[in-house]
Amino acid sequence: MKLPISLNRSANGLFTSQSRPFFFRPLISFPPLRKSPIRPNTANSSLKFSSFKSTGPFLRFYNSTMSITTTTTTTTTASSQPPIQVKDHIELTPKEKEIFHRLLQVVRHFDLETELRVAGGWVRDKLLGKDSDDIDVAIDTMSGREFCEKINEYLSYTGEETPGIGVIQCNPDQSKHLETARMRLFDVWIDFVNLRSEDYSESSRIPVMRFGTAKEDAYRRDLTINSLFYNINKDSVEDLTERGISDLKSGKIVTPLPPKQTFLDDPLRVLRAIRFGARFGFALDEELRKAASDEEVKAAIANKISRERIGHEIDLMVSGNQPVKALTYVSDLQLFGAVFSLPLEFEPEIPDRYDSVCVADLDSAWRLLEAIGCPFSADQQRLFLYAALFLPFRENVYKEKKAKKIPVVSYIIRNSLKLKASDAEMVISLHIATKKFVSLIPFIVSKEDIQILEVDWKKEIIDVPFASKLRILAGLLLRDIKDFWRAALLLSMLLYPTDIYSATSSFEFDKRREVYNMVEEAILEKGLDKVWEVKPLVDGKEIMSILDLKTGGPLVREWQQKMIEWQLAHPFESKDKCIQWMNEASSKRARLE
Repeated sequence: MKLPISLNRSANGLFTSQSRPFFFRPLISFPPLRKSPIRPNTANSSLKFSSFKSTGPFLRFYNSTMSITTTTTTTTTASSQPPIQVKDHIELTPKEKEIFHRLLQVVRHFDLETELRVAGGWVRDKLLGKDSDDIDVAIDTMSGREFCEKINEYLSYTGEETPGIGVIQCNPDQSKHLETARMRLFDVWIDFVNLRSEDYSESSRIPVMRFGTAKEDAYRRDLTINSLFYNINKDSVEDLTERGISDLKSGKIVTPLPPKQTFLDDPLRVLRAIRFGARFGFALDEELRKAASDEEVKAAIANKISRERIGHEIDLMVSGNQPVKALTYVSDLQLFGAVFSLPLEFEPEIPDRYDSVCVADLDSAWRLLEAIGCPFSADQQRLFLYAALFLPFRENVYKEKKAKKIPVVSYIIRNSLKLKASDAEMVISLHIATKKFVSLIPFIVSKEDIQILEVDWKKEIIDVPFASKLRILAGLLLRDIKDFWRAALLLSMLLYPTDIYSATSSFEFDKRREVYNMVEEAILEKGLDKVWEVKPLVDGKEIMSILDLKTGGPLVREWQQKMIEWQLAHPFESKDKCIQWMNEASSKRARLE
């Protein structure tokens, strides 16, 4: 369902939604650093932000009423949710039959009074008719390591090669409460773990673990659709919560135990519920939604689980098939501040309900991506979507201890989500390249005879005709962003010619796709794809010889940059021509000095 959010300019010049400051696109100048009401790891994403003053050059407001159209998740009742096709029984592949037959051979050989069950996601996916190689075997009478040792003992008895056993130790600090053993059987990795029950205390999120029954194990799981078992011994599906299959058929995300208790036991289950709901298009249960928005649960998300685990879940959402729906859930449930914590101080200030703007940018980027046919690799798409989600923060900075200004986006990715430093660097590079594209696009798509080309990010450039200057600037941009240039170009469509929120019609949205195609075609026609692989015709030592320099340094680097510009302006000229130009330019510079 699309929910238009009307933003109207109030008497003091601010755009408001329900009389509250909503959104701005800041320029480069910043006001003094001021305290922000958001604190790291805060759970209260609904905290008010300080109001903006309408004066000052750092705010750019729109000239007319705007409306934002974004995907908004609403509560879906069981009656309105279309029935899901769920199989009556699990059909095993030949490989799965081999694996399970081998496991039963081990049980019978040692006369073990053991029932083997495949748990969780594999059962769910097989019932939905989806292939899965994520086989987790739960054992009721011994640990996973002990059963793996029995497998190898049996293989030794039959004269077969014994695979290695990998053991993932329990790590309560990372909410890994039980040891898991891994083994490769018939070229498939299988996880083995014992059935367990968890007892939590009020003072700790780390449970006391003990062997449990299959029913206890089912009830301790995060969602009813993930609590199903496939009993290998009996070749049957077990629904021990008595609602896993019905919730799967009705497309509902429900917890086996009361949701608030489930979330306080392990707050990461909130994000898992969101991820599975978005992935399968299932509706979040109303009681689950209330519990997820509970202040105590939000505080637990912010303070009781590691940032690495939060970042991993968010990364799965962004990389999934429904990133907009997942992040809309995060926003609707008022979890944005708990998940994407901000530094103590930053500038400029940001508006109340900034999360809605972030999701709106993500939604627009996703629709544009689908419209052009998604020309990106999986990692390019993932980082493109992060760049879109955090586009409203692209001008915000904070100070580190050494008073160095750092982009807030870097803080979110590296500190709040604990993703790779390279991820943060690329998202920031995309934001920088996006700004550069916005400044170049008018000249690339214009059909008029333009002779003056100036951009604020490259004031000095070698003296060449307009067309060559445009090729130089576009080439330098692509050399900076490399393979991600299409991602930066598509991201710039959210800002060109104005922010996407002023585009209220499908025509305007289609126009942005048309502009993207025009610019992409122009770049390809200019032969700039892979331009970052172009090597300088003259190396540093030759430059020193030509300029009669005894040592390298800034002057050599300056000429290297000029040489790249010359090559971009003259893509088919020879090295001798380049050296001739350099001698002439050097002589002219000496005369002027």
